[in-house]
Amino acid sequence: MHDTDPGITTGALARRLGVSPTTVRSWDRRYGIGPADHGCGRHRRWSPADVAMLEEMCRLTASGVPPAEAARAARRERSSPGSRDASAVRAAAPDRAAVTSPAAPEGEPGPERPREPAAPARRSAAGSGLPLGDVRQECRGLARAAMRLDAPAMEELLRAALAEYGLVTSWEEIMAPTLRAVGRKWESSDDRYVEVEHLLSWHISTTLRRAAASGPAVTSQAPPVLLTCVPSEQHTLPLEALAAGLAERGVPTRMFGAAVPAEALDAAVRHSGPAAVVLWSQSRATADPALAQRVARAAFGVRGARTSPLVLLAGPGWPGRTPVPGMVRPAGLREALALISRLYGEGEGVEEPTGREEGASGAFGAGG
Repeated sequence: MHDTDPGITTGALARRLGVSPTTVRSWDRRYGIGPADHGCGRHRRWSPADVAMLEEMCRLTASGVPPAEAARAARRERSSPGSRDASAVRAAAPDRAAVTSPAAPEGEPGPERPREPAAPARRSAAGSGLPLGDVRQECRGLARAAMRLDAPAMEELLRAALAEYGLVTSWEEIMAPTLRAVGRKWESSDDRYVEVEHLLSWHISTTLRRAAASGPAVTSQAPPVLLTCVPSEQHTLPLEALAAGLAERGVPTRMFGAAVPAEALDAAVRHSGPAAVVLWSQSRATADPALAQRVARAAFGVRGARTSPLVLLAGPGWPGRTPVPGMVRPAGLREALALISRLYGEGEGVEEPTGREEGASGAFGAGG
C-alpha cells in the first residue's frame, strides 16, 4: 500500500465481507488478526494485504476450519501474499468443495451502525456463490449473509444501507439485485436455497415496513393509492418498497398485498375512491389486462364531477403493448413514485400524468 493510501475502515471492511464490525474486532481480539498498521489515529485502517487476510479467514471458516486455525493460515496469507503454503491450507481445510461465503458471527452483540462511505464495487475472493455481476459491496455483503442464513448481519446491513443511501437506492442497487441473484440460484439448483430466499425476503420486508412506519403522519384527506397484487400473484416486495417510498412522501396508501381476488379489488376501488391503483404482476401467467381495464373505467364521486383512478401496471408480467388511456407502465420504483407524487402535487383533482407510457419494462426490479 502506498503511503498516501490510508486503507479502508473497519465498517467498510465489514460490509465487504458481509459480517458485522463487531465480528471483525472480535477476530482481532481473539486471534490477533487485526490490521498490520494500527496507525496513530483513533480509527484503524485496513490495507489491501489486511483485506486479503480477512477474506481468507472468511473462506476457511466457511469451509469448516476452526477459527483459530483459519486465523493462523490467514496470517500467513498476509505475511507472504501470493505464495501461501497450499499444503498447510489443505491440511487445515476439510476435503470438500470450496465454499465461498464467510462464517457467521460467533455470538457477538449487535454492531454499531456503520457510517463509512461504500467501497467501490469489485469482485471479492470471499464471494457469495451467487450470480451478482458488478454490484455495490453492500450487495455482496448482503448476499454472503443471506447464504449463511446470518439474520443479525442481514438486518444490520439493510438498516445501514437505508440510513446511508435512502430507500430508492437501497432497493434498486442492494435489495433487488440480491433478491434476483438468489432467485436465479434457486431456479438453477433443483429448488435448493429456498430457505435463503425466504429468510432474505423476510428481512427485506421487515426493513421496508419499518421504513414505511417511520414516515410522516398522513393527515391529508386526499384519496389514497391502492397497492395490490393481481389474483394468483404472490410477489409483494416491490409493492412494499413502493409503499415505503410513498410513506416517506406523506402519500396516503392502502396495501392489500398478495393475490387479491378480482371481486375484492372492485369493492376496494368503489369504497375508497382512490387517486391511483397499482397492480403488480410478476409473470405473464398472472397479468390480467381485462381486470386492469375494468379498474381504469371505474368512476366515483358526485354527479357532474365523477373521476376515475390512474392505473399503474407494475411488474414484468404485463404485456408490452401500449396501455389504454388511464393506464401507465412505470419502468421502476423511481418512476412510479414520480407519477404518483405528481398526482398529489397538482392538488385534490386527479389528472393523468404525462410520464412515459410505452416501451417501459414495468419492472420494479425484483420479486419476493
